Amino acid sequence: MFDSRHIKSFHEVVRTGSYSAAARSLGYTQPAITQQMKALERDVGTPLFTRAGRGLRLTEAGETLSRHAAAILDTMSAAQQQMTALTRLHSGRVRLCAFPSANATLVPETLSRLASGHPGVRVELSEEEPPESLQRLVRGECDIALAFTYPGLEEELPDEVLEIPLLEDQLLVLLPTRHPLTRRRTVGLAELAEERWIAGCLRCRVNFLHECAEQGFAPDIAFTTDDNLVVQSLVAEGLGIAMMPGLVLNFLRHDQVTGRALAPASKRQVSAYVLKEHLRIPATALVLDELRTVASHKIGC
Repeated sequence: MFDSRHIKSFHEVVRTGSYSAAARSLGYTQPAITQQMKALERDVGTPLFTRAGRGLRLTEAGETLSRHAAAILDTMSAAQQQMTALTRLHSGRVRLCAFPSANATLVPETLSRLASGHPGVRVELSEEEPPESLQRLVRGECDIALAFTYPGLEEELPDEVLEIPLLEDQLLVLLPTRHPLTRRRTVGLAELAEERWIAGCLRCRVNFLHECAEQGFAPDIAFTTDDNLVVQSLVAEGLGIAMMPGLVLNFLRHDQVTGRALAPASKRQVSAYVLKEHLRIPATALVLDELRTVASHKIGC
């Protein structure tokens, strides 16, 4: 392994033709240059210069190293420039994996803020429900995972994963606007025991069944889909009702669908998850900060 400072001094000795000229050019003393060249020759294991009168002449090893020195220094300079761009957030890549309702609400505003303030930071977006998103994080397939948990149904995280809470998302029931219970601000879950239901992802379905059991009934699940727009369409046609997160209110598209808070109140915790060691990566830390800012203005926070 060569010391980069020695390579730079060597290149300058070759360019200027002497230790003293190289010393003046680099701001060193001549003895310092002499010591650096002796150290470099020890690393190489053979002399790099011979005396030719009052000047210097490269040995065969010196000529070989000289041919590579400029390329080595250019590569190091390029690497330094790229590293500076990363640490100063002029560039960087962050792989974000999020669940559908976060991708429809938290993520677009976050990406917009990043594009405005840090256009060189690139976010690559993928979609996955938990726990699959967390498994992708642990496997190194994403840098940040957005996921949610329900009270009493939390799972133990690996030691290397850090949870960063973003918001508490209140659950509500989606009803057709013509449903008589839409006249009320809150609806008791037990009052909906005889309804036909639309269930969502596995984690949401487990919580839904758990909450219904606590209210003393087993729901009639007629449809199952992860697609929030499909849920809205089914509700709008009166084919069923659904327990949905409050974030969905941000992108309700059917004027024939109404959301009402449930009683007793029920919430899920929305969090960002990251490997602890990745918090030191500037671009990752920046995306997390922007997610916190956006989440602070959303429902339930």
